[in-house]
Amino acid sequence: MIRTVESPAHASAPVLAAYSYCEAVTGQQARNFAYGIRLLPTPKRRAMSALYAFSRRVDDIGDGALADDVKVARLEDTRELLTRIREGEVDEDDTDPVGVALAHAARQFPIPLDGLDELIDGVQMDVRGETYETWDDLKVYCRCVAGAIGRLSLGVFGTEPGARGAERAPEYADTLGLALQLTNILRDVREDAEGGRTYLPADDLAKFGCSAGFSGPIPPEGSDFAGLVHFEVRRARALFAEGYRLLPMLDRRSGACVAAMAGIYRRLLDRIERDPEAVLRGRVSLPGREKAYVAVRGLSGLDARHVTRRTVRRRT
Repeated sequence: MIRTVESPAHASAPVLAAYSYCEAVTGQQARNFAYGIRLLPTPKRRAMSALYAFSRRVDDIGDGALADDVKVARLEDTRELLTRIREGEVDEDDTDPVGVALAHAARQFPIPLDGLDELIDGVQMDVRGETYETWDDLKVYCRCVAGAIGRLSLGVFGTEPGARGAERAPEYADTLGLALQLTNILRDVREDAEGGRTYLPADDLAKFGCSAGFSGPIPPEGSDFAGLVHFEVRRARALFAEGYRLLPMLDRRSGACVAAMAGIYRRLLDRIERDPEAVLRGRVSLPGREKAYVAVRGLSGLDARHVTRRTVRRRT
């Protein structure tokens, strides 16, 4: 069982200011994520915003226009900050609000900070321009940049006392991260191509005649782009089905947060499946009213109860 340690009601003014900064970054840069963590109690919401702000910094370095050697140096700077946090060397009056907030969060919750080292490793793979021949190759990258975030988040959420199978919670959190990342890859296939990146496995692209890439709003001539998308959608759905087994292990509000974020991405997946070429024309997204419905569904516990019933049927 993974327990959480709730932060005390009082936090110093510098710490509160640092959390406010991280929450502002989260609200501006990650609407889906911010929507989900609204459902958490304040200490957990703040800790999740600190995790996001640090992760965003790492991602922005990898996605920026700096020279590769400068990116590598900046990534090592973030790793040094992580080492200082791990060793308790970041004080409340430190000038870096992300460092202050994450250090405080790590004192309040059993966050496995090594997961942020994995995130840095994954972004370094981007900087090196790595490509992926097979799904097994791509999984290594996805576990670094998304599976690790799932495990980090679980450190904040914790598991319910007596939750059955809780020893597998990190595995399910990791798998749910893979599902979210594969959905992201499908949604951003055109945007990534314009940035010179291809994440889908080369053998999948070849199988569906898409090795030429995605440089425009229409699929490569003679390709089965819809077949490729539907193939990857089925893979993502299988990952969601496995990762959703985490939900019954969480408390109600943590489970609602996870269900909301995952539910938004599952609905994105539905839209992509219905109109595969939409991802070549622009970014697929959900309207606010649909996100609100997903949040209400998460708070109601419908997704967690559905997973529990399905798991019981399999056992019997």
